[in-house]
Amino acid sequence: MTSRDGDERSNDWDPDSYDAEVGFVADYGESVVDLLDPRPGERVLDLGCGTGHLTADIAEAVGPEGLAVGVDQSDEMVAEARETYPECHFAAVDAREFDPETLPSAPERFDAVFSNAALHWIPWADQRTVAERVADALAPGGRFVAELGGRGNVATIVDAVVDELESRGYEAANPWYFPTVGEHATVLERAGFEVRMARLFDRPTVLDGPDGLRNWLDVFADSLFASLSADEEDAVVTAVEDRLRQDLYDPDAEAWTAGYRRLRFLAVRD
Repeated sequence: MTSRDGDERSNDWDPDSYDAEVGFVADYGESVVDLLDPRPGERVLDLGCGTGHLTADIAEAVGPEGLAVGVDQSDEMVAEARETYPECHFAAVDAREFDPETLPSAPERFDAVFSNAALHWIPWADQRTVAERVADALAPGGRFVAELGGRGNVATIVDAVVDELESRGYEAANPWYFPTVGEHATVLERAGFEVRMARLFDRPTVLDGPDGLRNWLDVFADSLFASLSADEEDAVVTAVEDRLRQDLYDPDAEAWTAGYRRLRFLAVRD
């Protein structure tokens, strides 16, 4: 399910909806912070920080002698992060273009770069560029720890949406980069990293409430509906719910389950 067309498909981010409807993103990301194992005094860059919750966790771990800087492409998400965590450092920066020297209070090199649920928003064609920029931002021996969607991530949902859109005459394509372990390890190695750990695993994720799937699509998949009117989008989403209800919805629990598959890795700059 890797998208390789390089098309620009951006999502519109509403920080309030993001935290309210898909707060599990930061919750699950806590175990990625554990893998990072930030230490007192370290300098860490959080790439794709969203509303800053994990950046704040990292800042607490590195302490006053260290530094945590969060960057995100969305101005709205960065504004929310700054308001919630004024003691932390944030900047609105595209991962494909960032220069450590332009970041707030940035050191010459970071000890680690962290990323949770962000890299899969970057087109396949730009993945090597991002990996090279991360390598340039790291001190020799610095580590890159991240989690992103892996091959097959939310495939049932994406296929249902694409099929429904195409059945109605709309053009549709998967907007995400969901690689295999081998695909992404190759990207990292070509950028000068030694991959110490990489694994793909299933993580079924509960979307609470009868509107859980609808809310998930509203937060994460609005780029798929960009050419539709509000009424057309509602009709497509309702049809997708009908398609998936039998397989993904538990009426007793009043919850949907999304078939998440995650790729988690730890790589070290040569």
